[in-house]
Amino acid sequence: MMKILNYGSLNIDIVYQVPHIVKPGETIPASDVSKNAGGKGANQSVALAKAGASVWHAGTIGSDGEWLKELLESYTVKTDFIRSYEGITGQAIIQVSEEGQNSIVLVGGGNANNRREDIDDTLSHFEEGDYLVLQNEVNLTPYIIEKAYERGMNICLNPAPYTEEVKTWSLEKLDMLVVNEIEGQDLAGSTGSYEETLNTLCSRYPGLDIILTAGADGSWYGKDEFREFAPVAKATVVDTTAAGDTYFGYFLAGRLKGLGVKEAMIRAAGAASITVSRPGAMDAVPWSRELT
Repeated sequence: MMKILNYGSLNIDIVYQVPHIVKPGETIPASDVSKNAGGKGANQSVALAKAGASVWHAGTIGSDGEWLKELLESYTVKTDFIRSYEGITGQAIIQVSEEGQNSIVLVGGGNANNRREDIDDTLSHFEEGDYLVLQNEVNLTPYIIEKAYERGMNICLNPAPYTEEVKTWSLEKLDMLVVNEIEGQDLAGSTGSYEETLNTLCSRYPGLDIILTAGADGSWYGKDEFREFAPVAKATVVDTTAAGDTYFGYFLAGRLKGLGVKEAMIRAAGAASITVSRPGAMDAVPWSRELT
């Protein structure tokens, strides 16, 4: 039976509610502080699981992050391949102002301490035809791509947070690429329309499923000459955190369940619209039963 492995980030987010983003040399009071689970990888695993897919998450945490495993398991994500090391879990220190602006300081922690031998061991439990989901928040991602490709896995990449280094990766070995409009334009070297950006990427990476998301403007799909478009589902926006992760998880889960491209895009957009209507990240991602 086909399996999904997400080799991705696991973060502890410390969020401070402040009157404004702190300035150099300034000390200000916070009205509230909260500790939340985060990381694009973990968010996408939860989205896949809530969409009804069977997903294993792999990554590295410190002893301070053991509760993240329990949380993922509560959402039916399998955590067999989450390893511990003598260090801290990935951290995000986030300031959120009264106007909704934010400022983020990231510490890689366990996300920057994945080892090749652990990657090899994890991948040994998967085989040709299984799916691998990746982002750009853990170290050794190019190595993971190469080793998964050798095993014949279907590789799905969302290269966020985007860096110039992504251009040096073996993207031609992917099976699915999910980018937003800014990431897509940079990869394509394009400043044109969404359609022009997608056309360039499809020409550069033949045979690759490519999703281009553009926030309120909807999303586009391309593979070779085939194209689809889905509008955004209307929602009252409370918090956009994990909206893209929700879309990615629901689209992939839908396709693996046999939905057509257009139907999977519409369902993914509907799930993302529910996510943005709620505060938080993993908690905000809807279960499949919540979608009509």
